[in-house]
Amino acid sequence: MKLMLHYIKRHIGMFLIAVVFLTIETFADLLQPTFMSYIVDRGVKGQETELILRYGLIMLGITAAGAVGAVVRNIYASRTSQLIGKEIRLAIYEKVQTLSYENIDRLQPASIITRITNDVTQMQNFINGIMRIMLKAPVTCIGAVALIIFQMPGLLPLMLVILVCAGLLIYGNMKLGYPRFDRMQKKLDGLNRISREFLSAVRVVKAFRAEQQEQEKFGEASGQLAEAGISSMRVMAVFGPLINLTVNAGIVVMLWLSGREMAGEIGRLMACVNYMTQVLFALGMVSNILNSAVRAVASSARVQEILDEVPAQRETEVSGAESSHETDRERESSKERSLAGDITFRQVSFAYAGTARPAVQEASFTARAGETIGIIGPTGSGKSTLVNLVPRFYDATRGQVMVGGRDVTRMPVAQLRQRIAVAPQKALLFTGTIQENLRWGDKRAAMEEIRRAAEAACAEEFVSKLPEGYDTQLGQGGVNLSGGQKQRLSIARALLKKPEILILDDCTSALDATTEARVLAGIRRESAGMTVLLVSQRISTVMKADHILCMEDGRICGFGSHEELMAACEPYKAIYRSQIGDEGVPGTGTGEGREGIAAGEDLAAEKKPGTKGGSIHG
Repeated sequence: MKLMLHYIKRHIGMFLIAVVFLTIETFADLLQPTFMSYIVDRGVKGQETELILRYGLIMLGITAAGAVGAVVRNIYASRTSQLIGKEIRLAIYEKVQTLSYENIDRLQPASIITRITNDVTQMQNFINGIMRIMLKAPVTCIGAVALIIFQMPGLLPLMLVILVCAGLLIYGNMKLGYPRFDRMQKKLDGLNRISREFLSAVRVVKAFRAEQQEQEKFGEASGQLAEAGISSMRVMAVFGPLINLTVNAGIVVMLWLSGREMAGEIGRLMACVNYMTQVLFALGMVSNILNSAVRAVASSARVQEILDEVPAQRETEVSGAESSHETDRERESSKERSLAGDITFRQVSFAYAGTARPAVQEASFTARAGETIGIIGPTGSGKSTLVNLVPRFYDATRGQVMVGGRDVTRMPVAQLRQRIAVAPQKALLFTGTIQENLRWGDKRAAMEEIRRAAEAACAEEFVSKLPEGYDTQLGQGGVNLSGGQKQRLSIARALLKKPEILILDDCTSALDATTEARVLAGIRRESAGMTVLLVSQRISTVMKADHILCMEDGRICGFGSHEELMAACEPYKAIYRSQIGDEGVPGTGTGEGREGIAAGEDLAAEKKPGTKGGSIHG
């Protein structure tokens, strides 16, 4: 509730305007039965036409004032609630941007989407309801009760009994409803998760003809949501009629009492019955808005959970005093390095949250600025995890990751990532044109630079054949492109950034050996001076890198040139034999291996003497 009050305060001006006009509307509704009683008891009973006309005109004026109040109240209530909803969604989205992978993994993307959409809508509807119903309902109820007592003072005990009974029923409704509505929102999370999984993997589902299986999963989640909804609605179904029964019983008692005390004053009796009807309506509104409040409070708590989430990666602001306490070794290291692309791992270990076994264990190596480091190893050996520690997608559990001689945890994340470009395993493209996707690398890049990056990644050859070229619209995730085309655009986007460090995380896996060799040759031309971390499953892709890092079970089991690893690293030799063959010379093994080695030799031949590292050879 504090969260909603915080945002209401930010728009207190419009909120108060809505409340003022709501008050005008409410008083207009309350005055109508009183003047109707005057018309009946004074005008009709006394047959005074002038009084009937006078009170009729007053009622007409009151109705007009109430209508104006209702219109203005609706305008400001809707505007205020919509603006608050927009700001809460934006606050959640901005907060999510600051969270690390670890936070996102824990909160779960489907749950975050539910909170941004459904939970915020619940809060928005409640805030709108405050200005439309919640403030009107108690004022109407209290005003109607006061006017009933004014008309018939003897009904005071009856009204107290009705209000106490109704209050207890409303409290019971809230007490039982809150946990049920909270459970319903969590079931909605589950339904969204299953829907998201199906839509993102629809091709796999159809390929394996698993539609029935997915339908059963969706049906089960939908059934659980329906059960939770039925449980919460059952509370309303019980308490709502009980409140109506209480007030209607009061009307019956009131009519019985008034038959003895006010038999000759039909107008006052009509007014009292009308006010009792307003009390019934007001209590019903209070019950409904409190049900909405229960949902809104449950949703607000879920939204607040995200806003209160502490990023797993905290940026350390290094003050001048703190900076003076750097170790002599770090200062000397920084002075010795003339380029900022150096990467150093010092006894680095990392374990994902909730897992006992580290994904990376005691990793130590150095990649000098301008060097190309090939990283290879079996599936699950920790290759991607290792490179994800460089841009701080995750923070090391133990040890130090250093870039340019500085611990990455002591660098602002934005500054660190500005120096790094990543082409991930799964090529991720966004809805928009090809040109817009490539400009993620450099928003101010000229068209000539875009084409050059695309040519280096061998993307220009297929983009130029599209009817609209670089203005071709891509569907969500680049669904209208092949896997290899998406990978080449992802590489072009990374090259366009012109980073100091280029991370290629198995980003050529969808390319054939010939195309891969051409792409790697293009990267070599564009990556001079860059430090390149090249992750691949293919030994032919990494074997001509400046150094090769071989991983197994999260550990570095070898680091050196191809020749050095062939002589001393058994896991590397095992990978070589499985892909190339038993003989340690080019020209043996599978066709893919021979082609890759040949491409590597051609690239090696192109490397000119004096060129700094950073060359990539297939």
